[in-house]
Amino acid sequence: MQTISSTSLPDVQNLVDGRNIPIDRVGVRGVTVPMTVLSCNGPQPTVAEVTMCVSLPADRKGTHMSRFVALIADNPPALDCAAMRSLLDRMLEMLDADEGYIEIRCPFFVTKTSPVSHLKSLMNYRVCFKAEKKAGTTRVMQEITAPVTSLCPCSREISNYGAHNQRSHITICAEIDGHMSLEEQIRIAETSASCELWSRLKRNDEKFVTEYAYDHPKFVEDIVRDTARQLNDEPRVLAYRVDAENFESIHNHSAYARIERDKRGC
Repeated sequence: MQTISSTSLPDVQNLVDGRNIPIDRVGVRGVTVPMTVLSCNGPQPTVAEVTMCVSLPADRKGTHMSRFVALIADNPPALDCAAMRSLLDRMLEMLDADEGYIEIRCPFFVTKTSPVSHLKSLMNYRVCFKAEKKAGTTRVMQEITAPVTSLCPCSREISNYGAHNQRSHITICAEIDGHMSLEEQIRIAETSASCELWSRLKRNDEKFVTEYAYDHPKFVEDIVRDTARQLNDEPRVLAYRVDAENFESIHNHSAYARIERDKRGC
């Protein structure tokens, strides 16, 4: 069988394109790979879903898709903001591009201790790292989504007993100067809710959670404002977006709120 050298095959994506239309983002999406993410206890193994894109000039027909996959499979360091910035720089150099975007989503686990019985269990969260270079400026964002409990202040006020509560999600997407651990970011979310969650609870823990939430009722507006207040007071946070969604227990829809701020005044 005749062996064909890869150098003798036509490289179609390197041809000139005559339509004169640049592309903002072109690359790969939905690449699933094993990775590690940096935690307070060191690198934590996870499985990540990756999007990697670059801009494409008007005169270039295509980009080199296989290079994206090769880059993410090349044992990158444990994910944090610094690692994302380095990965973005390497991607732009490898693809000979001026602008690009990387998004990496993965589960993240924290060992938590229940409030009364002190049982240890793993709590799972969703995290996402985003890095983008555009118009010469690089921005790296670190995002967490924390499940929490919210209890309705109005329901507590108008009811003779009890109050409706629900599980909620708080998402914090922050641009950070220096380093902030995912655990720190998660704690900002959890301490802004009516009560945090645990994976494993005894009856005395359940009593604590129920009563603590009752003593700390919060609308979805309260949750985003309390989260934003903590982020405003945190000097390492340059910019942020906080979303809260309450999966209502007495309605067939969610209550939702968002606050977005750039603390640099841009």
